[in-house]
Amino acid sequence: MDNPGSSIIAALGGGSGVDFVQLANDLSDATYAFQRSNLQSRNEALEARISSAALIRSSLTQLASALGDRMRSGDLAPRASIGNSTVASVSTTPGVTPSGTYSLEVSQLARSQTLATKTYGAADDVVGEGTLTIRFGTVDGSTFTEDTGNPAFDIAVDASDTLTTLASKITAQSDGRLDAYVANGASGAQIVIKGEDGAANGFVVEATSASATPSATPGDLSYLAWNPASDAGELRQGALDATFSLDTVEMTSPSNTVTGLPEGIGLTLTGTNEGAPTTVSFDANTTAITAVMSDFVAALNDLTGSLGSEAAAFGGTLGNDAGARELKRDLARLTSETVMPGAAEGEPSTLADLGLKVTREGNFEFDGERLAQTLADYPEATAAMFTTGPFGVFATMDGLARDNTLRSNPGSLGGSLVRYEAQIERNEERLSRIADQQENLRARLTSQLVAAERQISGSQSTLSFLEQQIAAWNRPN
Repeated sequence: MDNPGSSIIAALGGGSGVDFVQLANDLSDATYAFQRSNLQSRNEALEARISSAALIRSSLTQLASALGDRMRSGDLAPRASIGNSTVASVSTTPGVTPSGTYSLEVSQLARSQTLATKTYGAADDVVGEGTLTIRFGTVDGSTFTEDTGNPAFDIAVDASDTLTTLASKITAQSDGRLDAYVANGASGAQIVIKGEDGAANGFVVEATSASATPSATPGDLSYLAWNPASDAGELRQGALDATFSLDTVEMTSPSNTVTGLPEGIGLTLTGTNEGAPTTVSFDANTTAITAVMSDFVAALNDLTGSLGSEAAAFGGTLGNDAGARELKRDLARLTSETVMPGAAEGEPSTLADLGLKVTREGNFEFDGERLAQTLADYPEATAAMFTTGPFGVFATMDGLARDNTLRSNPGSLGGSLVRYEAQIERNEERLSRIADQQENLRARLTSQLVAAERQISGSQSTLSFLEQQIAAWNRPN
């Protein structure tokens, strides 16, 4: 937008011939040019440091995070084996390292109750109007003990319902606790109702017929009622808990999928071996541990390469950064860091025991022979170093990453970022003040120069008048 001083000077005829508005702009700009340029250069340097520090900080965090992911969901868990694979399959909990051997004897598998109703002529026979109530609990011989924590449910049965539609209603209205279908057998059509595994998931069927005189015959809903005291062969299979012994300790489970066992062991029971216990054992996955250490060393070298370039003493963006220097020191002593403070005498406790070496040039190397010897001598203790627990390889790297990226620690890369960001903010505030000061100076100079232009214009007008008068006086009569 044009400055109003330009119009004023143009109106006065531009007496001096000098563009005082442009002159005011140039003078005010030149007055603060050095300060502005200096601050902008500082900000560019600070932004470069922030970029470098953020890059290294991110690389360090990603290394620790990737290591944790590898240990939580990778292939580092000890390999489980079982002597009799027909009895069970074995699993482990991520982050937990089972060890040793266990005896397992399965005497009974968990199973569900299966009930086949009395027979009908066909699947499309009507069952009778009324209400069917199904209660859950434990069936023991001829007795039933209701589980009030597993709520009963009612099914409204209308006059048009058949075996097929009633079976669908049972399945749909049970919230997944029952599965019902119609089976057409040699003696006729029956509704087969199956519950969930576990002794407490048994059930009884109560029927309230809408008939004034219930007959307990096909076509009257009371014909479908069942309880263990009146069983006439409808109960085809009772609900049971799984029973087994782990190291001779008897245990039960409502499901054949068993969790909550010592050291994070999980079992999926598939058969029985009563009187012939089998053995469950766990071996360190040496191949996976070797692969992880090899990848870990490669990742460390990528990190130290970036750090060496960005924090070089001469020419490095972070050459004099305190956080970068501290990270260099931490990495240099990484091999001797005790990562398992509770290790017994002779057991591996440092990353050097796992084959991590540092060369004279400051690079990392992987000593596969050293790791192989450690695995051979102490397989369980070595495997224990590769968990997500409070100690070990991951805990050490996670702690190193946290310490060096913590923004509240002025001696870390995180602290450096905070410091550089604060300096940029202060410089931006100073640049804003300079812009205000420059604008004020420009306005003041413009005002002063416009006033001077008026005076010059006035003087030129007076001079022109005098020249005209003198010329008139000097003309001959």
